[in-house]
Amino acid sequence: MPLLVQERLGELQVKESPYERMLQECLRGELRVVNTGLPQSQKRLMDLLNEEHPHVACNDGSTHFFKKNELEYLASMLDTGEQRTLLLPMLIELGADQGEAAIICEAEVEEKVISKALNMPATREEGRIRIYRPQLALLRKRLKTTTVYVFSPKIVT
Repeated sequence: MPLLVQERLGELQVKESPYERMLQECLRGELRVVNTGLPQSQKRLMDLLNEEHPHVACNDGSTHFFKKNELEYLASMLDTGEQRTLLLPMLIELGADQGEAAIICEAEVEEKVISKALNMPATREEGRIRIYRPQLALLRKRLKTTTVYVFSPKIVT
């Protein structure tokens, strides 16, 4: 996208063009619409394992249900303390680059889960684990109901 470059007092300043600002605002509005079905909150794995019908409420009034076998799969990877820490559903951030995604992770437990689910080391940087399309497909195949997509302008920029 075109950027405006201005020189001021011997320093170069980069500013967004009016077109770029307008495009980003439109995109943010569209992303709000696309993300309306996201869960209002996350629940701990341990709590979900004790529910008869594990679920969370979504922003659009719908209900997101978890499959028991996925919850049990996650529990098999973790000790009791980690089961208390893992919040579900895990958020997968998607943006304009269709080739990659990022799992938003606040704790080491998500890093451990992603590493085990993908059978490869996963590294958390700045609260995210970056994965690529083949890894995303495998992760979603194994953890379909315990992960959700979030469309974000962070990756879109």
